[in-house]
Amino acid sequence: MVLVHVKKVTPRVSYIFKHICRRILGIEVDLTSKIEAFIAYDGPKFSYGKQPLGKELYFQSVDLLFEHGLTTVPIQVMNWEETKCFFQVKHPNSALPFDIFAASFYLITRYEEYMPHVKDNLGRFPATESIAYNHDFLEDPVVDIWAFKFKNALIHKYAHLKFDKKKFRILPILSVSETFAYKNKGFLRSLGAIMRDLWRLRLDQLSDRIKVILGLKKDPLDTFDFIIGLQQRKKRQCRVLFGLGDYSNYEKNISYNSLQHRIIIKHIADYIDVGLKVSYHALSDLSTFAKEKLRIEGILNRKLDYALCSFFKIKLPEAYRNYIELEIEEDYSMGYSKYSGFRAGTCTPFMFYDLDYEVQTPLVIHSFCIAPLGKREDFNNEAAAKKQIQAYINKIKKVDGTFIPVFSNVLFSELHNQTFWRSIFELIWNTEDE
Repeated sequence: MVLVHVKKVTPRVSYIFKHICRRILGIEVDLTSKIEAFIAYDGPKFSYGKQPLGKELYFQSVDLLFEHGLTTVPIQVMNWEETKCFFQVKHPNSALPFDIFAASFYLITRYEEYMPHVKDNLGRFPATESIAYNHDFLEDPVVDIWAFKFKNALIHKYAHLKFDKKKFRILPILSVSETFAYKNKGFLRSLGAIMRDLWRLRLDQLSDRIKVILGLKKDPLDTFDFIIGLQQRKKRQCRVLFGLGDYSNYEKNISYNSLQHRIIIKHIADYIDVGLKVSYHALSDLSTFAKEKLRIEGILNRKLDYALCSFFKIKLPEAYRNYIELEIEEDYSMGYSKYSGFRAGTCTPFMFYDLDYEVQTPLVIHSFCIAPLGKREDFNNEAAAKKQIQAYINKIKKVDGTFIPVFSNVLFSELHNQTFWRSIFELIWNTEDE
């Protein structure tokens, strides 16, 4: 165990030190504000504050972790060896030239998303508003990189320190907005779609639609046997998250009451963990969210643990407070739809910290780095996609993190016109954890 002296043990200090030391590096820490206890301790220790106490291992702090509430925080991003950082410190005895604890807290809590910003057309915080995008470190898990620099400083002082090694792992996510393209749509929706196909002379699509409706051909979005087949050949943690919201401009899935819909969800749940893709309207309405939660629980006959926000729209802190109110344990929405990278600066799961209440919550946030769900120029061919995915895997392996890609069942269908995604997903699936 490592003892840390701080002038005051605030909730922010406790939260970020436990995350960096325990969750990323695998070492226990204890915090104290009592100088006598710190001096008397004969094990590994360091101080964190404005000034060192003596000649101990020392890391200089800025004010952020000792503040309460939200203020405009000046950010000056600077190059630091192979990475970038902010909150530079100047004390000559500081073991690191930046306050990585405050910088990590700023990124992981999404402090900047609480501040005034320009939203996109869906009301989301866009990547282009983030300091990571604007200072060119969005594609790096900087919090984990900084943590390993901190680890090296500890080892330099205390060579005998032992760390529980965290393992690199892969956790694929499948987001299902539409379970079927043509099947089980109901008479009126199917008739309307057939008329549109005729009007637009989409004869091949019309032919496929009729064949599926008549049971002569498998629905193109019913790609779930592909996922189940992979799981049967190689066991892996995975999440399949189904949208069960009411039909609207944003939600196009078939009714949750459809027998075929319920059968396929139950079938997948026999092999893989299933959760909820929260509808666009449920994101801002707790009662609608609760209704969708009851729907998936009614199908699965068990408690809902996993969820993802439609369009990755996370309005902080309300969205995550709703998760906590409904006792959902894990979220997979922390990322951007149009840009790859680490929205929270990390590839290690972390607990949601509510900045308004200044409290760590029980909700676990899993930050994904790649979501090729829409039209993306960086994923327009197999070679480019493989190159980018392998680059992220290599970066995450270096810090023993978790590689989380978010896919859609549409990607594995013939409708997407990019059939290479099946082979890429299979490649990811078969990559070994460590």
